[in-house]
Amino acid sequence: MDLKQILIFGLLIASVWTDKMYRCYGEHELDDVAERKLRTHYRLLQPADTLPSQASDTPAVCPVELFQQATPDHISGRSVSPWRYILKTLKDHFPSTYTEAQCLCSGCILIQDNSVPDKRPLPVESYDYNSVPIKQSKVFLKRELCSDGKKYSLKPVTLNVAVGCTCARVKTSSS
Repeated sequence: MDLKQILIFGLLIASVWTDKMYRCYGEHELDDVAERKLRTHYRLLQPADTLPSQASDTPAVCPVELFQQATPDHISGRSVSPWRYILKTLKDHFPSTYTEAQCLCSGCILIQDNSVPDKRPLPVESYDYNSVPIKQSKVFLKRELCSDGKKYSLKPVTLNVAVGCTCARVKTSSS
């Protein structure tokens, strides 16, 4: 085999490999194929999030007064940087609906040391610190129209999704 034949053979193999990698599917097959691919190829990132969520159009409120009450079961309510899960939708992606964490406070909930005997210390939202989202890369399959204009391929894409919030020092600009 000369160099020309090797290049042609290589191009042929590459086109077959890419064609198989981004195979085209009919509209009726997409849900099943996407679920199977997510389950088998991206095992650590399950397509269906099962966390309790709230509507994203309700305003986020820092629950300072709830901080003194009974301890919630989920860590999101016990954190000094509490969060809630909201449902997000991505058109043409699988899964198309997922949950994402939304920080409830701008600052962080701290216990104010009022040094008054027989008085329980009060929680306050301190703006000396910031509540910031913790992001994790998650794989989604994006639906793209094939060249025939009728079928679709599923391309893996990685997006950063907020999975919780943490308390951090305020960023200061360097002079």
